[in-house]
Amino acid sequence: MTSLSDLPLRDNLVGQQPYGAPQDAVRVSLNVNENTHPIPEHVAIDIVQSLARAVTGVNRYPDREFSELRDALAGYLGHDLGADQVWAANGSNEVLQQVLQAFAGPGRSLLSFTPTYSMYPLLAAGTDTAWIGVERPDDYALTPEGVVAALREHRPDVAILCGPNNPTGTTLDREVILAAYDAFEGMLVIDEAYQEFDTERESAVALLPGRHRLIVSRTMSKAFAFAGVRLGYLAADPAVIDALRLVRLPYHLSALTQAAATAAIRHADAMLATVADISAQRDRLAGALTELGYTVHPSGANFLLVGGFADPEATFAELRAQGILIRNLSIPGHLRITAGTEAETGAVIDAIAALGPGGARG
Repeated sequence: MTSLSDLPLRDNLVGQQPYGAPQDAVRVSLNVNENTHPIPEHVAIDIVQSLARAVTGVNRYPDREFSELRDALAGYLGHDLGADQVWAANGSNEVLQQVLQAFAGPGRSLLSFTPTYSMYPLLAAGTDTAWIGVERPDDYALTPEGVVAALREHRPDVAILCGPNNPTGTTLDREVILAAYDAFEGMLVIDEAYQEFDTERESAVALLPGRHRLIVSRTMSKAFAFAGVRLGYLAADPAVIDALRLVRLPYHLSALTQAAATAAIRHADAMLATVADISAQRDRLAGALTELGYTVHPSGANFLLVGGFADPEATFAELRAQGILIRNLSIPGHLRITAGTEAETGAVIDAIAALGPGGARG
């Protein structure tokens, strides 16, 4: 049987592993930070009706500029954005890939602060971009001084700051963003995939005026409970949008994706109604695990990074055997747990409590 080693793979892809979180059919799936609450019925009906209308025209190519969707996204983001300042693609991963295709690539570099989203180095490899991972402080919180020092030392072509950060949940202060922007001459991407859960900090979208190298990436996968639709987007200077047009594939957003996402944004309030409940379940989970003796890192997202597991792989496997999926990201002593519904959160609390101290059966 042919294997990868038999193929003339690019040198920088040799030895790489594809992204692959488990997708088991389990009773409690809390491993990929999805919003586990169902879409409200009246919203689902409107989305289905919009899809039905779109289907009647799929013999033609979709709107290449997805103008209606960009108008809707600009309205949702606010801050007087125009449609010419918004871009979208099939998930924020494709948005970030297009950013790297336009501004990184061979001979250029991408920098971020680790641990962070595991796709960043994979996106770098896929675009033949050098990856620079700079270790975060022990508490995972970035400081203006630390970020500026790293950017001045490495001078990357693109830097990504994830806030709230995945997998740590650490929030990102405005002072860090402003210091980072002024510290180097490359493109600065603020990855706000979980921004709707961070009610204490204004979106970096507010910082866009006068900063043509700033990009703010967002997604409908998390707070909007729209992971299966695959709709990511960004806000930036209109010139950045023009740059992304140079690298996007023609008609990259299907008519069905455009219709579903536009309909969902019409019901933004209903779609986001679960955010407060998810945040409450996150705090409930944090309190329960703290009482059990675990170290719970502060989080502004819909998940927690939890330390204190004697054998994270064994705990992960034991919970998986019970039909509960959480995430083992190979951070020593740690596991990441998404906040789900009240019942799902209760199930994972009970299961971890039953394992005994350190997540090991007595």
